[in-house]
Amino acid sequence: MSDGISSEDLLVNLSETLASANALSCDIAFNLEGAPREALLGVAQLIELAQLLAERVHDAAGQTKSAA
Repeated sequence: MSDGISSEDLLVNLSETLASANALSCDIAFNLEGAPREALLGVAQLIELAQLLAERVHDAAGQTKSAA
């Protein structure tokens, strides 16, 4: 990771990376059955929650900039 990247750009990159990880885990999970499928779908849900948190931080940072 190079220096000089803004926090906003890092948050956007984080959100996009999490979205890709979620899509990949769901694609793999749908090719599984039973406990492995359920476990991977649980991981996908955790990834989705992390993505929502990242988007919330990004939105809050945008509101802080607007207020300044």
